[in-house]
Amino acid sequence: MSKQFGLTANEIRPIATGYGSCFASDHITVEGRKVGFMYREEPDNEIDSGWRFLSGHESQEYLDDPDHLSIYDVNTVANYDEGIVTHLSASVGSAFARAQSGEFVEAEAP
Repeated sequence: MSKQFGLTANEIRPIATGYGSCFASDHITVEGRKVGFMYREEPDNEIDSGWRFLSGHESQEYLDDPDHLSIYDVNTVANYDEGIVTHLSASVGSAFARAQSGEFVEAEAP
C-alpha cells in the first residue's frame, strides 16, 4: 500500500535543514495533523537526529505497527509543522507537547 503524503517533494522548502533524520507518524505526514508531541532520544546512528514526532493521538496499537512510522529528514516534518523549528536545538532527553494555546511546552520524555 503506497502512502498519499500531504505534501509532494516539490512542495518541501528549506525550513530546518542540516538536522538529520527523524521518525514521524503518518498522522502528521499522511493525515495532515499538527505535531502534538515531540521528543529527542539518543540517535540510532550518525544521520539520526534523535527526534521523534507524533500527533499525540496515536494509540499504542497504531504505534506498534511499523507501517505507521517512517524516517524523514527533519526539514520535511518542519514543512508539515513549522512550530517545531524553535525547539530543534534542544538536547537529547527533551520533550515538548502542544498546549491548548497551540504553543509547545516542556513535557516529560517517554
